[in-house]
Amino acid sequence: MKHILIVEDEEGIVQFLKQGLEEEGYQITAAKDGEEGFNFFKKEKFDLALLDWMLPKMTGVELCQAIRAQNPKLPIIFLTAKDTVQETVEGLKSGANDYIKKPFSFDELLERIKVQLRDTIEQEILTLGPIQINLQNHFVTVNKKDVLLTQKEFDLLCYLVRNKGKACSRAQIIQDVWNIHFEYETGVIDVFMNSIRKKLNLKVEEDYIKTIRGIGYLAKD
Repeated sequence: MKHILIVEDEEGIVQFLKQGLEEEGYQITAAKDGEEGFNFFKKEKFDLALLDWMLPKMTGVELCQAIRAQNPKLPIIFLTAKDTVQETVEGLKSGANDYIKKPFSFDELLERIKVQLRDTIEQEILTLGPIQINLQNHFVTVNKKDVLLTQKEFDLLCYLVRNKGKACSRAQIIQDVWNIHFEYETGVIDVFMNSIRKKLNLKVEEDYIKTIRGIGYLAKD
């Protein structure tokens, strides 16, 4: 039985989620504020966390960062009414895997949860020029030097390298990397790509990920 941590201060939403998810066979632990949620996280083992953005005592972003510092692989989904590109990027950069806007349908949330809980353990190394990606250990190196990426930056880089030689549209990236199948602000991708390029610290002439104007990105040796 998968164990899900819900951190939400609106009692009605908590009861709605708890009842629905327990009926789907999940074990649920619910906290009413960020501090209580973090205390539960430290004491129990969870398979996924659902975090409200605006929480008492510790915001959802702060809680997400605290969880990420101790567990880099736990799937985290934000539940929030915020929907600007800047706020979306802030949430994802804090370490969240996904982001769902209130109000949302239970079926949509359930599908997002199933996607995040899907086993994705792989035993291979991806390469792009001097870039090496260890999919099992989530290590990235450039010219044998370690590069620290966030989970979503890692996912985006892996996606482009797996599709090496193919121009990947922003719409397709949003669908395949973020698992979002509805209209969404694709400018988020450009923000993440800028961050990835800075961290890889490659010279301009060594940029192995090209921007295809009006389309998206192309990884090529």
